Amino acid sequence: MTRIHTDDDANAEAIRPGPIAIIGYGSQGRAHARNLRDSGHQVIVGARPGGKAAQRAAGDGFEVFAPGEAAKRASFIALLTPDMTHREVYENDIAPNMAPGETLMVAHGFSIHYGQVRPRGDIDVILVAPKGPGDLVRREFEIGRGVPSLFAVWQDASGEARSRALAYCKGNGGTAGGAIETTFAEETETDLFGEQAVLCGGASELVAAGYETLVEAGYQPEVAYFECLHELKLIVDLMYEGGLARMHDFISETAKYGDLVSGPRVINDETRARMREVLTDIQSGAFARDWILENQAGKPRYDALLRQDLEQDIEKTGARLRARMAWLQPGANTKAAE
Repeated sequence: MTRIHTDDDANAEAIRPGPIAIIGYGSQGRAHARNLRDSGHQVIVGARPGGKAAQRAAGDGFEVFAPGEAAKRASFIALLTPDMTHREVYENDIAPNMAPGETLMVAHGFSIHYGQVRPRGDIDVILVAPKGPGDLVRREFEIGRGVPSLFAVWQDASGEARSRALAYCKGNGGTAGGAIETTFAEETETDLFGEQAVLCGGASELVAAGYETLVEAGYQPEVAYFECLHELKLIVDLMYEGGLARMHDFISETAKYGDLVSGPRVINDETRARMREVLTDIQSGAFARDWILENQAGKPRYDALLRQDLEQDIEKTGARLRARMAWLQPGANTKAAE
């Protein structure tokens, strides 16, 4: 059985006295920086001078420096900019400013696993990946809990890399939620597969295909939207809260029987074969090479595919219906709370 590491397994002193440099102040960067500071660590932020991220970090009370200067001042560097920027940021700002024995951390292994970043041999290289968006990571920390995290060691130059990864997990709330040790390969490949085959690619295609099937059969688009997209949240919430068992507890016997006999007709051996193809492309590096080249070309195919995705009829129908759902409007939840 996989071991789940808790606060008792982590020594916060492994990454003190610091400072810790958070390079990139987006959703994850902001959450990590604030959590680590509240855990008693010295934190500085590296961001482009004059940019929105730098202004927000300064507004949150952090000392903000250009990325290279932040790296120079820190003994532990968390690279939390988007994956496709890692190579440039590492080569230009981080590598020249790291001393032997210091630590480079990422929250997703893509750039290192696929060779976009090739770390020097005299530094520790680790991964700490909270399993939730930045807002949730911060919110759970603030109420004394934490979001589960994955951690891994790519390179242990100091002999302390694993201890440093666990210490960072603890400072960010990860060991309160439970931290699981993995590898860069496992974290990267499973994350990409989940996004492509299930969470984003698989789910969105399934929803769109269901909607199109009903509309082509003559049913009203609005009714198709409710049945294939709107109600999906109800099922996902049940599964999130208690797995398949909780879903079965809360749906009708008719829905349950339909699930059991028709689910395998839609997700079948052919579907699983396509999923294995997706996984093979991820494992071989084919997907990574394609995505890297797409970025280098200015993302023309990406832009065209995204535009095509957002121009589907289900998007137009959904926008019209959601405009009538008061609870989805900006500020609705805040007003309700007041």
